[in-house]
Amino acid sequence: MAYYRRIKDLREDNDKTQSEVAQYLHVAQNTYSQYESGIRSVPVEIIVKLCHYYNVSSDYILELSDKKSPLI
Repeated sequence: MAYYRRIKDLREDNDKTQSEVAQYLHVAQNTYSQYESGIRSVPVEIIVKLCHYYNVSSDYILELSDKKSPLI
């Protein structure tokens, strides 16, 4: 599994649409769709925002850990 699959799984697990997440991130929906599909690399600042949004560690999103470990 690639890290971009993790952001899709997190979105689906939280019953969010791509549009809702894109709006939070201040990016276009098609840009966010490209993040999830691996077409476009996810910038570090977007990964940080996603960590806050889902209350997970960057290690989880980047597949360095399987523990979601909420941020402190």
